[in-house]
Amino acid sequence: MEARAINRHIGTSPRKMRLVIDLIRGKSVTEALNVLHYLPKHASKTAEKVLRSAISNFQNMDQEAKIDAELLYVKECFVNGGPSTKRMLPAPMGRAYQILKRSNHLTIVISEKPKKISSVTKKTKKTKVGV
Repeated sequence: MEARAINRHIGTSPRKMRLVIDLIRGKSVTEALNVLHYLPKHASKTAEKVLRSAISNFQNMDQEAKIDAELLYVKECFVNGGPSTKRMLPAPMGRAYQILKRSNHLTIVISEKPKKISSVTKKTKKTKVGV
């Protein structure tokens, strides 16, 4: 079972958001929340909000089952580029330079840690040779 949270049109560039997201990919949810909470980057606050939303979505999927946050991990997280707003900046000799204000779309997918299945070893028969 997995849950996802998507935040669209975030006002930071995708490159800056990827720096933050790469730190939490594959980690447990509690560890990822700690990393995002104490990271001094502006994008980490938005990423923390989306991660908390994904946890809430996971808990709302099955109301009766009590799910411990330690059993969850960040299965997948990625950043896609969003629409860019175009702004003009005055330049010399009456020209204008175009500035692109980039945005991004953030997706975080969390899931339960897979339970370990004990492997059953097969016993091989020993054959006698040359008797």
